[in-house]
Amino acid sequence: MSVLTQPGEVITAGTQVLASSYTGWLRDAHDGLYPIVKRSIDLLVSSVALLLLFPLLLLTALAVKLESPGPVLFSQTRIGRRGRPFKCWKFRSMYTDAEARKTELQAHNEMHGGMTFKMKHDPRITRIGRFIRKASIDELPQLWNVWIGEMSLVGPRPPVPAEVAQYTAMDRLRLSVKPGITCIWQVSGRSDIPFDEQVQLDIRYIHERSLWMDIRLLLATVPAVLLARGAY
Repeated sequence: MSVLTQPGEVITAGTQVLASSYTGWLRDAHDGLYPIVKRSIDLLVSSVALLLLFPLLLLTALAVKLESPGPVLFSQTRIGRRGRPFKCWKFRSMYTDAEARKTELQAHNEMHGGMTFKMKHDPRITRIGRFIRKASIDELPQLWNVWIGEMSLVGPRPPVPAEVAQYTAMDRLRLSVKPGITCIWQVSGRSDIPFDEQVQLDIRYIHERSLWMDIRLLLATVPAVLLARGAY
């Protein structure tokens, strides 16, 4: 497994991406108090949210378990900052054979660019799963990922290894910061935004990120979730 140093190369799935002398993007561009304050907010908000949302988490777990056989939670390997893999948690919203059926549905991928897979009427999604995905309840277990420091509340969404394996040098700039639950494209259309534009918006966040920007994106996430723009 090799480390990328030239533009246009792709990252082998599971590769640990180190600080690159080619771009310097994989170093944390923010010194001073910003990372400390950001982590403090992540800890505070995730702790409070997990406590306040516990009844909802419990009801969702029960609904998932009653509708279809299989585990309540779904864990998937995602790639975090500097290419570090971690287990990303969600409520299970699909039938247990979802991954096996993905290949036969690949021709129906509605995501422009083909890098990620999305279908508005994915037959692998359960009835409860469709509701919790629409309301973004399925992603609430990622508050645990935030609490233990693998993710942040705000940051680019963590990609799967198969997606990272196809990344260009430009795409891999998304891996220069800790992944998050929400970011610019999550409040601007979510799955309706083509992959190339998602990358551009993530890079914009990396360039412009600040405490004030993080707060604005968190506040903007609330109406985006309530209106379910681009969620399916």
